Amino acid sequence: MIGQSQSQILRDAAKLIANHAQVRRVPRVLWAGLEETAEAFALRCARMQLGGADRILAAVPFGFPVPAGVQGVPFAPKIFKLFHPSTPSRYRIAAGGRGSGKSHGVATVVVLRMISERIRVLCARELMNSLSESVHYLLEAKIEALGLYSFFDITNNSILCVTSRSEVLFRGLFQNASGLKSLEEIDLCWIEQFEAVSKDSLEILKPTVRDEGSEIWGTLNPDDPESPAQEYAEGKKADTQRTHMTWVDNPWWTSVLEGERVEMARTDPDAHAHIYEGLCRFASEACVFAGKYVIEAFEPDLTLKPDTVIKDRLASLGRLDDAHRIARAERDQTWQGPLQGADWGFSQDPSVLIRCWIFQQVLYIECEAHAVGCDIDKTPALFDTIPNARKYVTRGDCARPETISYMCNHGYPRVTAAKKWKNCAEDGVAFMRSFSKIVIHPRCVKTAAEFRLYSHKVVKLTGDILPDLEDKNNHAIDAIRYALEGPIRQRRGTSITELRL
Repeated sequence: MIGQSQSQILRDAAKLIANHAQVRRVPRVLWAGLEETAEAFALRCARMQLGGADRILAAVPFGFPVPAGVQGVPFAPKIFKLFHPSTPSRYRIAAGGRGSGKSHGVATVVVLRMISERIRVLCARELMNSLSESVHYLLEAKIEALGLYSFFDITNNSILCVTSRSEVLFRGLFQNASGLKSLEEIDLCWIEQFEAVSKDSLEILKPTVRDEGSEIWGTLNPDDPESPAQEYAEGKKADTQRTHMTWVDNPWWTSVLEGERVEMARTDPDAHAHIYEGLCRFASEACVFAGKYVIEAFEPDLTLKPDTVIKDRLASLGRLDDAHRIARAERDQTWQGPLQGADWGFSQDPSVLIRCWIFQQVLYIECEAHAVGCDIDKTPALFDTIPNARKYVTRGDCARPETISYMCNHGYPRVTAAKKWKNCAEDGVAFMRSFSKIVIHPRCVKTAAEFRLYSHKVVKLTGDILPDLEDKNNHAIDAIRYALEGPIRQRRGTSITELRL
C-alpha cells in the first residue's frame, strides 16, 4: 500500500496468513440431535470432516457414543435437552440442588456458543462485588478443559474469543442498575444465583437483552417460594423452558459428596431437601415438625417379649402398683404395633395407608401406600403394597363411611372409623410432637415430604405465625393421627410409655 514499507507489508501479510491459519484450526461444534441415532450422528461427523473440519467438538448427552477422531463434550441429559440449539426460547431455567451440575453444564454451553459464533454474553447476578463472585473462574476452567485456551484472551475482568470476537461481560445487577440500561447488543444473559434476583433488577434487565433471538438463562437453587425467580422455575412465564436437577441427574456425582449427602439426609432432612433436592426453604418456625424427625432405615424388633407371667403373679397377689410398673416397663422395651391409619382420597387428594410403631418414646413410620386419583375399587390393591396390611386393624377417616364399608367388604374387614372431636387435629399434632423423635423410613418418600412442608398459617404481610394449621401437605400425617387415635385420646395427664395401646 502507498506509504507503507515493504517490510511492513510483509508483516501485515504474515499476520493475515497466521490469522487465516488459526481460523482454519478453530474447532467446529456439532450437536447431536435430540432424537438422533449414534449412526446418523457419526455420518454427520464424517461429512464435516470431509468438508475440511480438522477438529470437531461433539455436544452429546452423557453416554452417547462419539466417533473416533471426534472430541466428545458430554452433558447431563437434562442440560443437553434444555439448552439444545434446536429449541430456542426466550428463557431457559435450570433449577436444582447442590452437586446437580447445572452451572458446570451451562458454562460449557456458553463456551461452545462463543467458539462457534459471534455473541455478546452478559454474566450477571444480583450482587457482584468482585469477579471472584462471578462465573469468570468457571468459564475459564471450561475453556481450559476443552483445550481451547489458544482461542481466548482471558484477563482478570474479561473473556474474549479472538477468532469469533465473542465476549463476556460481568455485572452485578443491583450495583449497576443505571449502567445496564446503556448496554447494547446483548445476545445472551446468564443469571447465576437467579433465586436472589429482585423484581426491580429483572424489570431493568429484560429490556436490555432485547435483540431479536436474544435469550436469558437462569441457574438457581430455589429458596423463597415467593421470589420472582420461582415464576420462571415453575413455568408460569411464557416462552420459558425449564428443568429441575438434583444430584441424581449428575453423571459425575462423587462418593465424597454422596457421603456428605447421606449424612445430611439422616440428620437434617429439612436442610437436605433444600440443599440437595433443590426445594424451596421454609421458615422453620412455621414448620410443625422442624427438627423433630429424621430419615433413617430401621427394622422393628419383635423378638422382645413381655414378662407376662411375673406381671400376672404380682396382680394375683394384690401388688397392683408393681404389676403396673412392670407393664409400663414392658411397653417401653417392646415395639408397640403395628398401628395402621388410612386417609381416603377425593378428587386430587391422595389415598394413603401408613403403618407405624412406638418404641422407647420414639414414633417410627415404617411403610406408606400413596396414590393420587385412586378409584375406590383400586384402593384394596393399593393398600396391599404394604405387606400383610389386611391382618391388622386400620383406622380410617370417619367422614367417609361408604369407603370404610367398601373396604370391609373387599378384603379389609378390620378397617374401622377413627373417632373425631373438637381440635382433634391439634391434639394429634401435639401428641406426635411429644415423642422424643420421629423416625421415617427412607422408603416413605411422600410422608417425609409432608413432614417437611406441614406448617402453621403465616400472615403474609407481617410474617407472624398463627396457631392454626395449614390444611395441606397433611394426608399422610392425618393417616398417622388416625392410627394413633386411641393413645391420643388418653393423652391428657399420661406419659407416652403409660398409654394402653
